[in-house]
Amino acid sequence: MARIAGVNIPTNKRVVIALQYIHGIGPRLARDIVTGVNIPDERRVSELTDAELLQIREMIDREYQVEGDLRRERSMNIKRLMDLGCYRGLRHRRSLPVRGQRTHTNARTRKGPAKPIAGKKK
Repeated sequence: MARIAGVNIPTNKRVVIALQYIHGIGPRLARDIVTGVNIPDERRVSELTDAELLQIREMIDREYQVEGDLRRERSMNIKRLMDLGCYRGLRHRRSLPVRGQRTHTNARTRKGPAKPIAGKKK
């Protein structure tokens, strides 16, 4: 099993698909990485040589921010907004939708399951 950026990527999948198991690498970045290292699209992770794995690892470390660093930066950005007390920070603090969605109905993903109100009858 190949290990890149602290993640065990599956060996029986194509390289482009397997790279997407790393947090911060999507379809476009995975394709860019594979073309940058000159690996054919149909190649599987199990067929990669150690040199090719090393090239992929070095390219990801050098050019992209993935896994722990990316998660840390995102959480620090949210924490900064909350410390500033700006509108977006307040919405994060109250676990409400941040980007202008309505909350009268819907927004259950952010607000959690509906809480019944005692004494309310129809």
